[in-house]
Amino acid sequence: MAWLIDVDSDTCIGSGMCVGTAPDHFELVDGFACPRKAEIEQADEVIDAAESCPVEAISVREAATGELLAPEE
Repeated sequence: MAWLIDVDSDTCIGSGMCVGTAPDHFELVDGFACPRKAEIEQADEVIDAAESCPVEAISVREAATGELLAPEE
């Protein structure tokens, strides 16, 4: 199952928690988080990054259905 990663640039504060948690999947660009790839294979560390974002700027969705996987509501 493929996942889609999105970072809301208007919400992101550039804390870098996602980069520390999932460095293979996130990077900081001009002080804000960006996914390295928009579509990835399942990776638990990406869910952890979305859940640990202090402002919930990261969303992870199932690519096929659009179902929100993280952050949990």
